[in-house]
Amino acid sequence: MKKGGRMNSRIITTPARIANLLAVIFLALGCMKSAAAEEGLESWLENEANSLAQLYKDLHRAPELSFEEEKTAAKMADELRELGFTVTEKVGGHGVVGVLKNGDGTTLMLRADMDGLPVVEETGLDYASQVKVRDARGATVGTMHACGHDMHMTMLLGTLRYLAAHRDEWQGTLVPIFQPAEERGGGASAMLDDGLFSRFPRPDYALALHVAADRPTGVVAWRAGYAMANVDSVDITIKGKGGHGAYPHTTIDPIVIAAKLILDLQTIASREVKPIEPLVVTVGAIHAGTKHNIIGDDCKLQLTVRSYKPEIREQIMEAIRRKANAAAASAGAPEPEIVVSDGTPALSNDEKLSKRLEPVVRKAIGKENVEESEPSMGGEDFGAYGRAGVPILMMSVGSVSQERLEKYKESGGAPSLHSPQFYPDIDATIDTGVTTLTAASLELLQGKEKD
Repeated sequence: MKKGGRMNSRIITTPARIANLLAVIFLALGCMKSAAAEEGLESWLENEANSLAQLYKDLHRAPELSFEEEKTAAKMADELRELGFTVTEKVGGHGVVGVLKNGDGTTLMLRADMDGLPVVEETGLDYASQVKVRDARGATVGTMHACGHDMHMTMLLGTLRYLAAHRDEWQGTLVPIFQPAEERGGGASAMLDDGLFSRFPRPDYALALHVAADRPTGVVAWRAGYAMANVDSVDITIKGKGGHGAYPHTTIDPIVIAAKLILDLQTIASREVKPIEPLVVTVGAIHAGTKHNIIGDDCKLQLTVRSYKPEIREQIMEAIRRKANAAAASAGAPEPEIVVSDGTPALSNDEKLSKRLEPVVRKAIGKENVEESEPSMGGEDFGAYGRAGVPILMMSVGSVSQERLEKYKESGGAPSLHSPQFYPDIDATIDTGVTTLTAASLELLQGKEKD
């Protein structure tokens, strides 16, 4: 058709053609949104890098010992309030709980621990801790974040900052907790005893990160099932009868009894528990006597006891009591005093949760950067939340650059956690930790109906 001497060209459309066009547009928009989300976290981390690094340094400079984390807890509470969380302080001591509801769906708990250690820092860093405090015995001690709890708080806050600013990407209830006294093994139990799972939304899942001193930055590892051990501290006081070292027949020597007991304790692993069951009975300290020629009235032993299964834990404790009583009875000594404290349950990562999140983390940081960790006889009271019925997963984040690890090999190995020389590489550790925890959180906070 001609109009004014020119062809009037029009696009002839049909319902089918319109439908196909809309499908292509929606597909393109979906791909753009997915790409934008992934690119968004990466670029967001770049913009937040300096702020998060400074937060880490501020926390590292100001450590507080277990059950004394008052200033640290106040800082964490302020951070949560700024992000829009409803905040409750002093849960189980200095524990902090935040709640952010964003529609219906999964309730996810994210946990970081806050306490430092009585260690004098020897890193030489310009932000090294100079803090000295009096401990429970009244002694002046140095204080340091030698186990990475400052990094745990930083990685969690980085994740929370992202999730709070991108609520269109998730749906459900977010419950971050900042826990006291992990190093004493009592912080998780204290928060649970103070109503963590009754006063606040009970989580469907709980996640946590822990730095590793022997794993390179960029790498994350965990294992399903038992990953860390039951931990019990046992104090044994052997009671004897003191006297002159020249006349031992007039005494009951508690040091000799203790020496016999120390050897007997090693037969628990070698002769009483199945060889395939992991356990450790270590006598870490022995205190007795005052002078060369004096036999004292008592001898004190300090033990750390490690296992996985609850029944093995009970078997070991029964054997310790039996052998201590037998050693004392063999010398005609009074029954020894045995005190068990600082108990921490074994940490068992939920099998289904681990399987679900593995491909998510592989996609987020690269499949070559996700490893299966070996089981450890170290302790972590995050396991208490699993024992309370919540599926848990703790992931280990590499915190030392490959270059530093290679240099450490030349001098006998990398400083371990709790070492006065340990420190993480800040930016790389934060980047991997926040990326991992954010990806895992977004996977679980999909707004799906609870099972």
